[in-house]
Amino acid sequence: MKILSRDLGVDLGTANILVYADGKGVVLREPSVGGVDKNTGKILQVGAAARNMLGRTPGNVVAMRPLLGGVISDYEMTQRMLAQFFRKASRHGLFKPRVIVSVPSSITEVEERAVIGAAMEAGARRVYLIEEPLAAALGANLDIAGPGGHMVVDIGGGTTDVAVLSMNAVAVSSSTKTAGDAFDQAIIRYARRKHGIILGENAAEEVKLSIGCVYPRPENASMLVKGRDLRTGLPKEFTLQAEEILEALKRPVRQILDEIFAVLEQTPPELVADLAQNGIVLTGGGSLIWGMDQLIRERTELPCTVADDADSCVAYGCGKSLSWINHMQEGPIHLARRRLMKD
Repeated sequence: MKILSRDLGVDLGTANILVYADGKGVVLREPSVGGVDKNTGKILQVGAAARNMLGRTPGNVVAMRPLLGGVISDYEMTQRMLAQFFRKASRHGLFKPRVIVSVPSSITEVEERAVIGAAMEAGARRVYLIEEPLAAALGANLDIAGPGGHMVVDIGGGTTDVAVLSMNAVAVSSSTKTAGDAFDQAIIRYARRKHGIILGENAAEEVKLSIGCVYPRPENASMLVKGRDLRTGLPKEFTLQAEEILEALKRPVRQILDEIFAVLEQTPPELVADLAQNGIVLTGGGSLIWGMDQLIRERTELPCTVADDADSCVAYGCGKSLSWINHMQEGPIHLARRRLMKD
């Protein structure tokens, strides 16, 4: 009988943090938001409760996202938020877990050390890093152990990571800060420019999830949205059409396509040939926008599919890598990617 460890896998996302516990799967999924009393420094809420505070707090309370573009922008808040999440996810509060944390491909060594330090101060005994596209490939159950090439496009909240993988390692990768949050901001700008309405972040995300699309829908959907009139400052309802969101998202989607083509240009011809058969697999919450796979398939002329449970793939990949944590190397992976060992 396998003895379950206390180790944790963490998808440290800009929008959401997912924690995988060995033998249990994903045990925690919370927005990457914290609410703090500025006068006392006390954390009032973290996760979903803090997210509901965004844009609604009094002067002495700050609701903030401590992760920006896939990396830590507020060290202390990240550390304190992780500490609470580790306590929630851990079955044995008396023992410090070893933790595998996902990081973007473009992360710098300084940013890596910030992640390691925050996780250690949050209660981890040891910290190991894994690149997000590699974790996503593992979570999507891709067979990357052999020499054949596979491409993963992980569209998260703060970053989109594009990578070609082979032999349990990243062959070529790139990362852009154009992702789910950029989609929300594009919708906010569009509503302001075209309708004279100011939308909040939560409202923009709801629009994205409900009628968002990056490829023409067979039938145009619409949605009633509430915002603030730019001219009068009063609340106002208006209707947004899916075809408007298609227009609003053209620029950020084009930037993601450019990143995919840039990686393909750097990929050895043998691996590119493999992609004609293996295709592109999309992971991350941003890949769930309607038509993303169709658009990439049309532009690249390569097979393209969305992974099952796409927004959890990185967390599942971190969880799978727990089985060989004893063979992983601690510390930053910058400049020298660490090839994962087989179980």
